[in-house]
This record gives sequence, C-alpha cells and structure tokens, in this order.
Amino acid sequence: MIRFITLASLLLAGASLASSPALANDHEQSNGTLERYLIDTRGAHAFIQFKISHLGFSWLYGRFNDFEGEFHFDPENPENSSVEVTVQTGSIDSNHERRDNHLRNEDFLTVDEFPEAHFRSTAFRHIEGDRYEMVGDFTLLGHTRELTMDVEHVGAGTDPWGGERRGFTGRTSFALADFGIDYDLGPEAEVVHIILDVEGIRQD
Repeated sequence: MIRFITLASLLLAGASLASSPALANDHEQSNGTLERYLIDTRGAHAFIQFKISHLGFSWLYGRFNDFEGEFHFDPENPENSSVEVTVQTGSIDSNHERRDNHLRNEDFLTVDEFPEAHFRSTAFRHIEGDRYEMVGDFTLLGHTRELTMDVEHVGAGTDPWGGERRGFTGRTSFALADFGIDYDLGPEAEVVHIILDVEGIRQD
C-alpha cells in the first residue's frame, strides 16, 4: 500500500486551478465578459483527489488538503479563460498515516525540498455543450511538464448569501516517471489519475 501512496503526491501537483494577475489584466482589458473567481477552499467546496491502481485489484484514493488558486472564465469567449493553482504537497492524505509519511519522503514527493506543486493553464478551448479542454504547465519535484485536462462546467449562479459562484470538474492523468519518481509500484501503478472539483466565488 505504501507504494501506491506515491502516486497521490503526483496527483496533488496536477491539481492546480487559477490565473496569474498579469494574464487576467490583459484579458480584462480586451474582453469585458471575463469573470474572476477565487477557489473556495475556505468553505471546503474544492477538492484535488487522485486514484491509482493497487496491484490491479482495486483503486487507492487520496487527496491534497491544502491548496489555493483562482480562475478566470469568459462565457462568451472561453479561449480567454485561465486557471492557476498551488498545492502544498505535504498535505497529501490517503487515510493511512504510515503510507502518507512514505509519500512525503524522498521516494516520492520529497516535501522538505519541494513543498509546493503548481499548475498554470496555457490554453482553454470549448469542445461542445459544457465540455472544455484545458492545457497547462504542471510543476512537481522541480520538473515542469505539459498536462491536458478534460473539463466540464457544472453550474453557475447566485448562492444563498448573495454571492456569485461557478463550478467545474476536471480529469487528467500522468506517468510518475515523467516527474522523476522511479519508485517501483508495479506495472499497474505507473500512471496516476487526478480528479478535480472546483467551486469559485466571484471577485469582480
């Protein structure tokens, strides 16, 4: 089980959603329909989770408890949308203390040296209906790789307290070896799958 925990840490890194202020300002100047949202981690309405195969018999699930970010969404011109997220890798949680401690050490996340993982989108495009594709740079353990994520718009509107909210869910996966993790977890556990569910509170 300890071997599979390593994958969780990778997922963590992949899970970031928000856009940089400079990029956002450029969008706002060129398009008045761009909306800015702060990811609602304070209210625990956002989740970065992962799953990895356990010997081909079942799936091991985990999550990252500490992350933050924001996203910009343009309903009229989705290509203007962007996301940026930073994850604290030491917050990995697979509901097993011994496994989590292993995932945090140098076999996997090396959290003392690399305490954060970061994702910043570079492209966002509409597929059809509520479906989108997002491409971005994911940095983990000092390695930066391009990830593609399937994204679905869940909903938007006014919450009971008068605020405006919008939510998305996303899925992606990557090979542990792409980020320098070479711990042998077996052939069934070479790829980790990331599940993102994000609810944002509008800031503009």
